[in-house]
Amino acid sequence: MKQYNVTGMSCAACSNRVEKAVSKVPGVSSCAVSLLTNSMGVEGTASDVDVIAAVEAAGYGASVKGEPKAHDGGAFAEQEESLKDHETPMLKKRLIYSLGFLVALMYVSMGHGMLGLPLPKFFEGNFAAVGVVEMLLSGIIMVINQKFFISGGKSLLGGAPNMDTLVALGSFSAFIYSVLTLLLMTDAALIGGALAAAQFMDGFYFESAAMIVTLITIGKMLEARSKGKTTDALKSLMSLAPKTAVVIRGDEEVTVPVQEVAIGDIFVVRPGETIPVDGTVIEGTSAVNEAALTGESLPVDKTAGDSVSSATLNQSGFLKCRADRVGADTTLAQIIKLVSDAAATKAPIAKMADRVSGVFVPIVIAAAALTTAVWLWLGADMTSAVSHGIAVLVISCPCALGLATPVAIMAGTGRAAKNGILFKTSEAVELAGRVEIAALDKTGTITRGEPQVTDIFPVDGVSERELLETAAALEAKSEHPLAKAVMLRAEQERISAPEAEDFRAVSGNGVEAHVNGVRLIGGSRKFISSVAELSKEMLEAADRFADEGKTPLFFIKGEKLLGMIAVADVLKEDSREAIASLKKMGIRVVMLTGDNRRTAEAVGREAGVDEVIADVLPDGKEAVIRRLQESGRVAMVGDGINDAPALTRADVGIAVGAGTDIAIDAADVVIMKSRLSDVPAAIRLSRATLKNIKENLFWAFFYNVVGIPLAAGVWIPVFGWSLTPMFGAAAMSLSSVSVVMNALRLNFFNLYDADGIKNSPAAIQKHEEKEVHTMVKTMKIEGMSCGHCEARVKKALEALPGVTEAVADHEACKATVTMTEAVADDVLRKAVEDQDYKVLGIE
Repeated sequence: MKQYNVTGMSCAACSNRVEKAVSKVPGVSSCAVSLLTNSMGVEGTASDVDVIAAVEAAGYGASVKGEPKAHDGGAFAEQEESLKDHETPMLKKRLIYSLGFLVALMYVSMGHGMLGLPLPKFFEGNFAAVGVVEMLLSGIIMVINQKFFISGGKSLLGGAPNMDTLVALGSFSAFIYSVLTLLLMTDAALIGGALAAAQFMDGFYFESAAMIVTLITIGKMLEARSKGKTTDALKSLMSLAPKTAVVIRGDEEVTVPVQEVAIGDIFVVRPGETIPVDGTVIEGTSAVNEAALTGESLPVDKTAGDSVSSATLNQSGFLKCRADRVGADTTLAQIIKLVSDAAATKAPIAKMADRVSGVFVPIVIAAAALTTAVWLWLGADMTSAVSHGIAVLVISCPCALGLATPVAIMAGTGRAAKNGILFKTSEAVELAGRVEIAALDKTGTITRGEPQVTDIFPVDGVSERELLETAAALEAKSEHPLAKAVMLRAEQERISAPEAEDFRAVSGNGVEAHVNGVRLIGGSRKFISSVAELSKEMLEAADRFADEGKTPLFFIKGEKLLGMIAVADVLKEDSREAIASLKKMGIRVVMLTGDNRRTAEAVGREAGVDEVIADVLPDGKEAVIRRLQESGRVAMVGDGINDAPALTRADVGIAVGAGTDIAIDAADVVIMKSRLSDVPAAIRLSRATLKNIKENLFWAFFYNVVGIPLAAGVWIPVFGWSLTPMFGAAAMSLSSVSVVMNALRLNFFNLYDADGIKNSPAAIQKHEEKEVHTMVKTMKIEGMSCGHCEARVKKALEALPGVTEAVADHEACKATVTMTEAVADDVLRKAVEDQDYKVLGIE
């Protein structure tokens, strides 16, 4: 999508005119104009020259919106500039001058005429002079606010009247009518004297002409300030863009503008500094605060080999990094582009409002003329008839209709971006809120995507440590994912496995090697059964693990079976809560996986999904989505290359951020944190945004449906209700402001469960912090000298109520104790010292 800046628009009719003009350009396949951001998104093959020419022919200005180039890290300046509120200071200045002259005008017209406030003696009985002063003051105020008349006049002459046209016609009609009345007054004064001239004083509408443009200016200023707040999220993202970077040139550190950083450059980041571009750590360790991009409040530890992103904050250590992505390719630039693109598109729900806005102003002008004519036909005097016609012009407001959707979309997408949820288009915001079925990929989406050891099941007489040590020695040279899970657990338990020799993979799902001349064998149940006899207890445990979706691995040392280790791709911490939240929202949850049905059903039961579809080949997911769409709107959530066709086919594709670039490109929504709980959060926010849009449209239509008949005087015969042009102008000003203020409520919307569900990021982090600090203790122990000592300490500690696991290490002289409830230090100390070891301290 190519984006352009558009200038000169003042209401929904303007944006509609620009949209129609550009859509007619050969080669343009789609065009969306945003009144909120004064931007336009165009898709197709049309040239920039043709597009800009079409905008200018419609009476507005346009320019190509600058994008960050490969080495232009500072290119956000133009985007920031386009979003700056230049309108409010200008309107404020106009308003101050207008109010100054309006006070003088109101003193002359109402203060003197109605309240008898004094004027210089020259004006006593000189009604024509009073009229001339009112005309001059009113004319000055209209000149100060000449933009309404210039814009409205051009639009009217161009055949596309806008809101400024209504304001200009209303104010100018009141002014011209008053001037004609003044001329008639002078004629009457010549013939009948001061008494005859006084009868025309009630026919002056100079104060109305001035009050209309002043009140509309107040409304415009409030609207501009409010609209500025809806783009705060996007502006805050742009402000994060670093301006400089410290790169290594030769043997020196040099500070350069960030746009001069090239791919492959080595840059350094000290504590408290912002990371300038995306890169990879090549030296150093630190904690990096990524809250600006992902919303995570806890810093992430970084060491050599880890990736870092632009605009994140280095909190503690010194980092030396290699630049991998710069300019438009950085994560920050991509986020800004997604949020900006979403603002430049239109949601389907906006189409009705756009159609109404396109014909709204001509209909209102016709209605004002008809109102005046009807009142004259009914016998009303010219003053009353003109007053009703002017009131119809100034109370009508297409802006509220035009702003109803974009302000809500901008506020909603901005709120989402602050929480690491990126909507690519306005259509995605709307469709996500209408989802009825959520299809979730299993691996990497519901589960971690990395197998982990879940159970260690040794035979009698063999310790868990001995089994794990043997397994680690055997699996150390294997590249299989299950082997990596075993090695990770050994590392966590601080087990140093002896080096194996003669390692080889055996066909039939097994491996073997030798350690100190002793043969080690490991593998599946089928493979091990051909080598050794498995006990009934072992087979029953293997069946139980398999039913739970786990893969049992058996290990033999020499001729002896040591036991079994179960490995599984475990659920993410928040998967159960996220799926429960989706179901609570009335969404049917389906899990898609290529795994066998037995494993898939086990994971599905644990996760709590409504339906499991297993044995799905990579190219079969898209067909499954098509079938599900027969039952309702479908959201597909995935992270892999094989998910891309399904993400594209679904009504809404949601990619988790840790997934592949292909999956992210194919999706409509990107979850930056790879956290499944952000899926219901995204849908919940979409629903809130959709509700907000409907509220805005209702009030915009309701305002005009009620206001226009009131201004026309329809209710005078029934209820005696009427409306002067001045009150009509005030109502018009407030209508747009109320729509924008309603949209701003989304900035305070809680994306996570209204009752403070457990799956919000803050709640998860709080739980994790509490678990780390209160449920794990480290004991310094003196006297352990071998594995037997470790086993004694472990057994003694795990016998205590509340202790779930104890890991003793005689080399490090300590034991790590994990508990489900608090256990007093004295109790832990006594359990160890009863085994004849000395406790030096507990942390």
